[in-house]
Amino acid sequence: MTNPSAPAPASDNQSPPRTGVWLIGARGSVATTAVAGCAAVTAGLHPATGMVSETVPFAAAALPPLPSLVFGGHDTAACPLGKRAEQLAEGGVLPHGLPTALRAELAAADREIRAGGPLPGDTRGDEELIAAFAADITAFTRRHHLARTVVVNVASTEPVPEPGSDRLPASSLYAAAAVEAGCAYVNFTPSTGIRTRTLAEAASARGLPHAGRDGKTGQTLLRSVLAPMFVQRALSVRAWSGTNLLGGGDGAVLADPAAAAAKNAGKERVLADALGAAPEGEVHIDDVPALGDWKTAWDHIAFDGFLGTRMVLQTTWQGCDSALAAPLVIDLARFAARAHEAGLSGPLPELGFYFKDPDPGAPASLSEQYGELLAFATRLGESR
Repeated sequence: MTNPSAPAPASDNQSPPRTGVWLIGARGSVATTAVAGCAAVTAGLHPATGMVSETVPFAAAALPPLPSLVFGGHDTAACPLGKRAEQLAEGGVLPHGLPTALRAELAAADREIRAGGPLPGDTRGDEELIAAFAADITAFTRRHHLARTVVVNVASTEPVPEPGSDRLPASSLYAAAAVEAGCAYVNFTPSTGIRTRTLAEAASARGLPHAGRDGKTGQTLLRSVLAPMFVQRALSVRAWSGTNLLGGGDGAVLADPAAAAAKNAGKERVLADALGAAPEGEVHIDDVPALGDWKTAWDHIAFDGFLGTRMVLQTTWQGCDSALAAPLVIDLARFAARAHEAGLSGPLPELGFYFKDPDPGAPASLSEQYGELLAFATRLGESR
């Protein structure tokens, strides 16, 4: 892979240096909510609720300030960010009137979105696509005189690639472009992304950090809390089944059994890692278009207590994935950028707090993952 030219230096009046956040799936619900949310918090219109990086324990980590973040990205969709934000406000995801208040910020980010791919009929090979995507990212970094850019995948879930395929999945094309452009990389989706031996080795060789797979926002977040509880209290889990009802783009994509299987793999891994083995039971995902960007997740947990007494715990989680995911995306972009600045490279298991499928070495329990994140923030602060 070729090395891009270094970005132009920041001008004297830019303090602190600005950081790029290049979103794959930049016109989707999560990306739109992240862009609008960052702008709203920066402008003082709303508090940073759900943004862990803005809490007191992380104040000394020297993360890029929210006002220094510049957004752009790739997408195959044509709907402008402003229009998508209006749709999200109509659905109750964004506060009423926020798209109007942030019209300029949304338009600025939308101007930095480039056509993704490959689209049907695109005859370009993998190397051509990677080069084109990398050129877009490098041009963005130079144009805004950014200190660095982090690429974050928030696109729709891909099916697991067929064995022996001679083409990279789209998520891996973007990951390869991130590496070629010299960028840290975060995979907030269950898709393959950088998790191929060749790409992971290339990132390490280039001194680039990368993090995780599949953001942990709802049902699996709860599982990562409850499963260790059963282990710590010596209660035997016999079965753990779940159902998800969701609409919007995610519901439509996950109606494909292959995409749903990729998504469920992360949910199942959390239980297997925490309990020591996967319990009996499955997770089902049902597309309910009328729910829009909202979802309901149910879990039914059968467990044994003292003297074999059979008991059940049932949970219900109702929420908006975009609103849950967006602050995590911003957190991850800031941590990855700071890790890159600090000279870290390779996988970042310290960010396992955010993922269903974290990098090897991350603990399974949410409380332990939070402890690792706190220690990581301390290291980042001390390295400044």
